[in-house]
Amino acid sequence: MAPRTTKGNAGKQKPKEEQREDTLQAVVLADSYERRFTPFTLERPRCLLPLANTPLIEYTLEFLANAGVEDIFIYCGAHTEQIEQYINSSKWKLSTSPFHTLTLLRSTATSVGDAMRDLDKRDLITGDFLLVSGDVVSNLAIEPALARHRSRREKDKNAIMTMVLREAGIEHRTKSRGRRPVFVIDPKKERCLHYEEMTRRPVGGRYVNIDPELLSTHGEIEVREDLIDCYVDICTPDVLGLWSDNFDYQSVRKSFLFGVLKDYELNGKTIHTYIVREQYATRVRSLRAYDAVSKDIISRWTYPLCPDSNLVRDQTYRLARGKTYFEEGVVLARGSMVKRRSVVGKNTSIGEGSTVGGTVLGRQCHIGNNVTIEGSYIWDDAVVGDGSVINQAVIANEAVIGRNCTIEPGALISYRVRIADNTTVPGDSRLTTAIPLNTETSMQTDTNLVGKGGEGYGYASDSDSDSEDSVDSSHLVYSHPSAASSASSISTLHSDDDSGPVYARDTSRRESFVSDHSDESTAQNRDFHLEATASILDGLSKDDSPDVIHLELLSQRLSANANDHMMRSALVSAFMKRISNMMDGGTAASEAVKAVFGKYGDLLAKMGIADKGREEKVDQVDFLGLVEKECKGRGKGESLLLFVAKECYVLDVVEAEGVEQWWVAGEGQDEGVRRLVKEFVEWLRNAESESEEESEEDQEDDN
Repeated sequence: MAPRTTKGNAGKQKPKEEQREDTLQAVVLADSYERRFTPFTLERPRCLLPLANTPLIEYTLEFLANAGVEDIFIYCGAHTEQIEQYINSSKWKLSTSPFHTLTLLRSTATSVGDAMRDLDKRDLITGDFLLVSGDVVSNLAIEPALARHRSRREKDKNAIMTMVLREAGIEHRTKSRGRRPVFVIDPKKERCLHYEEMTRRPVGGRYVNIDPELLSTHGEIEVREDLIDCYVDICTPDVLGLWSDNFDYQSVRKSFLFGVLKDYELNGKTIHTYIVREQYATRVRSLRAYDAVSKDIISRWTYPLCPDSNLVRDQTYRLARGKTYFEEGVVLARGSMVKRRSVVGKNTSIGEGSTVGGTVLGRQCHIGNNVTIEGSYIWDDAVVGDGSVINQAVIANEAVIGRNCTIEPGALISYRVRIADNTTVPGDSRLTTAIPLNTETSMQTDTNLVGKGGEGYGYASDSDSDSEDSVDSSHLVYSHPSAASSASSISTLHSDDDSGPVYARDTSRRESFVSDHSDESTAQNRDFHLEATASILDGLSKDDSPDVIHLELLSQRLSANANDHMMRSALVSAFMKRISNMMDGGTAASEAVKAVFGKYGDLLAKMGIADKGREEKVDQVDFLGLVEKECKGRGKGESLLLFVAKECYVLDVVEAEGVEQWWVAGEGQDEGVRRLVKEFVEWLRNAESESEEESEEDQEDDN
């Protein structure tokens, strides 16, 4: 029995308890308790499915390592043995691991609620902890959110949780398409007042039911449907107590969050939000999100979480031109081609005349001759026979596609399925060889689906009653080409392109990667902006020379036939993002602006500003307008705009007349981020006036 604590020894133990509480812990839900990834998850846990050839949980653990987490508890559900085997053999169990402890917890839980109540009984949590899903992909710096949470907690012990949300457009391809999360927030207190999931059905589903009392007791509220819920929550131990006190709480948002907010008068607990505009954060919550996030990783929006970072110990990826990544041992036969935004794993071979584009190929894959693969995901040890065509499909480990087969868009082919020669697999197929859930006997091969001599059967997935994506959200079809072929996902840049494309709906009950090629010109412009911005930002981060970045940009410009405005927009977006990243790292705003524009400012003159000496400064006005737009909503946006305007004037990127014309064009509007620039404009006007007076005096002297 532990000795009783007296007043004398209580003081001695306080530093130890403070040290315990300061240790940041995290709980990772390795099981989603959903069935969105069937038939793959019949044999493999979702957190170990490959995302750009790296297991999903690796991205989550990298995020937690960067967040400074010391103790991690991974809650296992289905396929616990596989998770244990993977973690125990990973770098996270080595002596060099950044984690002090990493504990795998076995549980019979069938929901998140069961897992939380079980965690409360174990008494493992000693202070604030992060609650995250095992499919989170994020390069977010969590420190500011933690600081805000702890500061709020010191003032109010009833502030029990802070949700980290990412600002994006109302339509965004990583967001749920069936039920849309709606957050009602008090912006001054950053407090979430109400949560609801709104359906997209045209009748009876476009209303939010807000308690009228909220409108009378809060001076200002925001109804936000434009937020990405990345399921990163900063919690206090009180959160676990609420789970234990309410056995009807099963899911994090639909029941727990909604219930706590609804019962505020009874429990007095408050839940707050931390909304970020920069950096990347999302969940791979569905097959559609799997496709979108894969493209974002390949396009380097998630930097440094990219293939060439080699997150797994034995990976050897190298970045090549066109956002392609190759491991060692890849064999490309004569006449084969690997097009842009592709990943090819170790010891994979691609036969003569074959074309692979926008595709992820795992390790030890064998692609035959004259094969065409577009927009697909083919995992380790898969075989594709000669002459086959695969378009926007997922093919799992050790699957075999025979010769002259056609795999239509949207098909899901699970582990060890064999497709016979000359077979067409329809796009609505989910093929597996696994024993179905809740049965003991294997299913017979369906030759109508896999062909004579094939192996596998069609898996009929029952609907997820607990799913946050309703039936009418499945089989979503992208209504924009960029959704299937570009990085237009969670833009890490604060620009109009963040809103993302709009999606059409279908009534069938599955998910697809199919694209509808409409509005081609707009899509291509968006694609260019995203790709060019990512390329520039990558070069800035690597401290590449201006000539190297200029050469890459010139190639992209010629291929996309981009105009000067498109070039200016991409350059400004990348420059401002780089400056923001440097500020997050501790660099002063003025120094960050000088570092970026001082070294790379000439790129603007070469690629986007060509009106020096002209009376109308159209290019310069457009450039400053883009900078102003980027500064809106940013921290220290007013100072940033001032520093950029001054530095560009000093470097002769813009002229005094250009600044003047930009300022006049915006007069009459709310000053906003322009407030600090006003004095600089006045100084330029006075300097110009004095220069004119001196010129007149010189002329008089000459006369």
